[in-house]
Amino acid sequence: MQVITLTTDYGQKDFYVAQLKGSILSKVNEVHFVDISHSLERYDIVQTALFLESTFPHFPIGTIHIVSVLNYYGPQNDFLITKQKDQYFITPNNGVLSLLFPTISEEEVYSIDFNFQNLSELFAHCVAAINHGLGIEDLGHSCKNFIRKMGIQPVVTRSQIRGTIIHIDHYENVVINIKRSDFENLRNGRPFEIYYKQNDPICRLSGNYNDVDVGESLCLFNSSGYLEIAVNMGKAATMYNLNKDETIQINFNE
Repeated sequence: MQVITLTTDYGQKDFYVAQLKGSILSKVNEVHFVDISHSLERYDIVQTALFLESTFPHFPIGTIHIVSVLNYYGPQNDFLITKQKDQYFITPNNGVLSLLFPTISEEEVYSIDFNFQNLSELFAHCVAAINHGLGIEDLGHSCKNFIRKMGIQPVVTRSQIRGTIIHIDHYENVVINIKRSDFENLRNGRPFEIYYKQNDPICRLSGNYNDVDVGESLCLFNSSGYLEIAVNMGKAATMYNLNKDETIQINFNE
């Protein structure tokens, strides 16, 4: 059975997700849909890339990932298909692919030929073609105007990292764009202090949320490998007035 993930900013209020699924089912009967999210912030390709980065490695070989965020359907707007890590990705040409795979080359990306009434039909056609064994090169032509975007990167010195809040999840845990590997490489065993607004710094990493008492703050690296500020059984974002795109600072002491 073909596994298909859907990542959109369509929301749950309207009929758009059902329309997309119906179009695909009209082409391929044996389909297993997985909704990664339809509640992404409108037009936010950085959040889209974060959600996909955190999920696609857990899916089987041959999975088709459909991404519909910040898209405008029409002959002047490309939709792309690529195969990465033995999985397929169908996205608008808006930079999300380069955020997800920073080293991707234009030779790996194909622009899908337009001949469809709407976007749902385009996605359904691609799914059917892959399901029937066609390669991505059979679905379009080499992309000549591949759009690249660069995500917000931490600012790093020998004794400090300044990171940016990139996501606040359902539990109001605060996710920061600092990966464990980068943190540990710079830390090199040194003590540290994590500062966030005017709050007392956090000076140790926790292994899980229960490492501190209920209501106390903590820092850990989440399942996606990103630094996270949280409160055991609480809402860190509200409690500490932390918002997306704000900065946090880590000082390393000698």
